[in-house]
Amino acid sequence: MSPEQRTVRLLGVDVGGTFTDFLYWDGEALRIAKRPSTPDDPSRAVLAGIAEAGWTPREVVHGSTVATNTLLTRSGARTALITTGGFRDTLAIGRQARPDLYALHPTRPPPLVPDELRFEVAERVAADGEVVAALDEAGAERVLHAIADAGVAA
Repeated sequence: MSPEQRTVRLLGVDVGGTFTDFLYWDGEALRIAKRPSTPDDPSRAVLAGIAEAGWTPREVVHGSTVATNTLLTRSGARTALITTGGFRDTLAIGRQARPDLYALHPTRPPPLVPDELRFEVAERVAADGEVVAALDEAGAERVLHAIADAGVAA
């Protein structure tokens, strides 16, 4: 193995909604860079940042807050949810772990998927992967048509 092949060249990239951050370690020095993100195509900011810095990474570690920010700002695509029969409202109900556990009238954030876009289909799979009740394909087909009619994007 040549010295060039043994050289550490590790690039860490964090793509955010506003900026894309870079950390580059060549085995001797840590270099830092930042450039504006390109939300329409995050890869453009990553590739431009690498090219501008003149780095030649051997390994790349990537992270992104884009999905997290989309959830927090509720700015994602119109989304539907399909669940196993009987579990349609599980996400809306939530869990017992909440700051106002004993409040008689707790405030809840609006659901990520609105009520009219939550669907269920008859089927059941056990924890070990055994199919307990096969998918009701006709029911699934009806749900898919309802989702298409609702103009869902995701």
